[in-house]
Amino acid sequence: MQEIIITIAQAQERVFALDQQTFIQIGIQILNGIILAVALGLIFYKPVKKFMAERTKNIETKIDVADTTMAKAEKLIAEYESKIQNIDAEYEKVLEEGRLKAAAEEKIIIEEAREEAERIKAEALKSGSLERERIRAETRPLVIELATTLAERYVKVSINEETQDKLYDEVLSELEDARWRR
Repeated sequence: MQEIIITIAQAQERVFALDQQTFIQIGIQILNGIILAVALGLIFYKPVKKFMAERTKNIETKIDVADTTMAKAEKLIAEYESKIQNIDAEYEKVLEEGRLKAAAEEKIIIEEAREEAERIKAEALKSGSLERERIRAETRPLVIELATTLAERYVKVSINEETQDKLYDEVLSELEDARWRR
């Protein structure tokens, strides 16, 4: 690389010098830079300005959307905070509704149990009535037989008041014994 620099320096016979030619070259390059800047400015100024305006508008739109979204978010936050504050009231309301439903169901269950008890009671009374009739049917022949036997005794024995009372007491005691045996 050093050889290339040395070769170039020998060919031109100078590497850097502050003479008139250097100043002219610097002036031409500055003039070229100015012309290039003006040309690029004229060519690209409107598109860049338009691009920047659109970008500004886009950013402003996004800021407006963000503000709207933020307002909605703040509204939702306020709504949820009010709901959180009202949650105790709603909790009590739901509890009260549950209590009312439970009380209604309790009444229904009690009524059904009462109806079932009445039905069982009616069946028991019917069963007891049938049992009473059965016992009467079974004891009837015994009572007839006992009455017949007593009539025979009555006829056989002379009946006076004392004997009648005695017979009556005996018949009653026998009837009670017969009734309780069955």
